[in-house]
Amino acid sequence: MSGTGTAVVCPACGEAAGDGARFCEACGAPLAAAHGTGPDGADSADPSSAVPGSTDPGPAPGDPASSGAASPDPAQSGAASPGGSPEGAPPAGTAVDGASPCPACGGDVADDGYCAQCGARAPVERDHREERAAPHVAGVSDVGVRRRRNEDALALGAVPGPGATGGQAAGSSPGEDVSVLVVCDGVSSAPDSDVASQAAATAARDTLVAGAAHVPADDAAAWSRLLVAAGHAADDAARAAVDDATARQDPPSCTFAAAVAGPGLLVAGWLGDSRVYWLPDAGTPEQLTEDDSVAAELMADGMSRAAAERSPQAHAITRWLGADAEDTTARTVATRPGGPGWVLACSDGLWNYASAPEAVADLLRDAVARVGDDPLALSRDLVAWANASGGHDNVTVALARVPGTAAAGGGPADPQDDPHDDAGTAPTVRRRPPGSLPGEPPTDTGPSAP
Repeated sequence: MSGTGTAVVCPACGEAAGDGARFCEACGAPLAAAHGTGPDGADSADPSSAVPGSTDPGPAPGDPASSGAASPDPAQSGAASPGGSPEGAPPAGTAVDGASPCPACGGDVADDGYCAQCGARAPVERDHREERAAPHVAGVSDVGVRRRRNEDALALGAVPGPGATGGQAAGSSPGEDVSVLVVCDGVSSAPDSDVASQAAATAARDTLVAGAAHVPADDAAAWSRLLVAAGHAADDAARAAVDDATARQDPPSCTFAAAVAGPGLLVAGWLGDSRVYWLPDAGTPEQLTEDDSVAAELMADGMSRAAAERSPQAHAITRWLGADAEDTTARTVATRPGGPGWVLACSDGLWNYASAPEAVADLLRDAVARVGDDPLALSRDLVAWANASGGHDNVTVALARVPGTAAAGGGPADPQDDPHDDAGTAPTVRRRPPGSLPGEPPTDTGPSAP
């Protein structure tokens, strides 16, 4: 829809607000400043400075402000509170019986999820989620600082190998099983993408765990086929997650990144710009996935990495999962670890601030020095670092420890093009040709060439 009024932007968190709104629905802050004057009558601050996807997309990966040495200490930051505590907020509805009190002011939280006293948004379980599949496999997903909803999702697994005892994840070690990591990032421009992303991640994980028993541990081609099947299962789940998804002009959708890792083989599959990295203890770190995004295309066409990362459409993805996706076959890549290290799968909420594999490896090395080698503690530390660096987006980190084997050697399991490492900080959106939405008239491209 189009409107004649000037868009109102919250000066506190950068979220857009409806015409006539007095308080921000994302953080509860008063919007008086967004209407031209602040509470004291002074001119308001430039609203573009806080709008995701605006002319200030946040620090680019590789900037000095985003390097490990110059970044805020994550131990002092943690996950930011999703709401503020403005004064004078109007009633937001009827309080829910038995609901937890508002963490900002202690008031009653209404049935719409906002405090009836101060207007702050109350945290929900999805805002910060932690998962551990085995002692060496864990991850964290967090809403970040600037978003009002966590549209990232993760699902993890650990499939016992021949030497393992007990059930899945029970008593297993990194030398005995296959670790499964799945991360999906919901497309922020499409409603209910948080529902689609979690359904997709869960379906992919279940497909990989169930199929692992039938795949030889060192068969890269078989693992690649299983990852492709997992991507299709994730797409089916994303389409079915919302009843009317196929009827919507902008159906819920998400990215997909998954990895299966054993002691001698690591295989990754993906659609979109969520990533998988291999970070060996010694040797050269690698970004295994290659983003399906406008930024990656710009770099392939010769644009510098810095310019591509700052381009307005840098985070427009070219492949995704969902009802309007045309190509849902995951690309795959395989490598054989030559020694011990970490497999890291993440959403762009992390690599926004550290994109190149060397930068990610440095982050992880610093985190190990701070908190040790527990994957859950490391995931928390990296998420906190991303939030302390700006937290412009939801951030998800999943880690699996891989022992490596001397017999495996090192390098790709199959010939592969060199992966690119891409970055940006704008919200993830889909790039579609004009006229591709249901019911949308095709764009007139002008007369055909003779």
